[in-house]
Amino acid sequence: MLKLEGAFTALCTPFDSNLRVDDAALDRLVDAQLAGGIAGIVPCGTTGESPTLDDEEHIGVIAKVVKRVNKRCPVIGGTGSNSTREAIALSKKAVEVGVDAVMIVMPYYNKPTQTGLIEHVKQVAAAVEGTPIVMYNVPGRTASDLLPESVEAICAAAPNVVAIKEATGNILRAQELHRRLGDRLTVLSGDDALTLGMMACGARGVISVTSNIFPRQVQQVCELALAGKWDEAKKAHLALVPVHDAMFIESNPGPVKSALVAAGLLGPYVRPPLAMPSEANAAKVQKVVDAYRAGVR
Repeated sequence: MLKLEGAFTALCTPFDSNLRVDDAALDRLVDAQLAGGIAGIVPCGTTGESPTLDDEEHIGVIAKVVKRVNKRCPVIGGTGSNSTREAIALSKKAVEVGVDAVMIVMPYYNKPTQTGLIEHVKQVAAAVEGTPIVMYNVPGRTASDLLPESVEAICAAAPNVVAIKEATGNILRAQELHRRLGDRLTVLSGDDALTLGMMACGARGVISVTSNIFPRQVQQVCELALAGKWDEAKKAHLALVPVHDAMFIESNPGPVKSALVAAGLLGPYVRPPLAMPSEANAAKVQKVVDAYRAGVR
């Protein structure tokens, strides 16, 4: 059975100067995650710039990550869309290339009702029956908020829905989901800065942006919390908070990509309409990253 706890990296998608997927850089990113002992990797989420990947690229990135990981940790392929038909098609293809689970973001822009959100997830779940599904609730980006009672209805109807990436920025939401569903549903923080608080309320880890740079350290916070070593977890988490904040100084994934550029892992490219951070903000990101590195030596 798939165990979803710890830190899962919302992996960046690297591009070359022609804005094509950079396969060599993708291998470097995956290798760095594995060397850092990450619990799992999530390609083609928001941090992976999935809205700007066409379907062939999208599945191609997932397939390359699956192959490079080679069963050394779970791979959760981001396969969400604001079209249920497209989410089903992407999910089926991701299963074909060997993912351990799929993650589906709540449909964006359409602003469906709760009934529509429930049906969306149920239809995807039925189409890939037997494959674990992680729901992704991030209303700040989608304008669709999957409410706890809707999550409960989905869990009652779809056994393969096993987890939710909860990114409302609201610890009370994590608490309510755990109260309603207990061990039936794994809650994962969708906000790095809230990981410790959410884990104190029943979450089992995080799908992280920061772990693109610091996989070992973000995983350590989760491991300490899971072991009940709260004082140590708090110390490790609070040391990372300035890094978490810096990752959102501009739109994600620009800041984390600027840190990865400095680390020599990928080139300084995002696809429009995104842009790399300004020179001043990139310098601020690097200053915070360097200060954290100096502090953990």
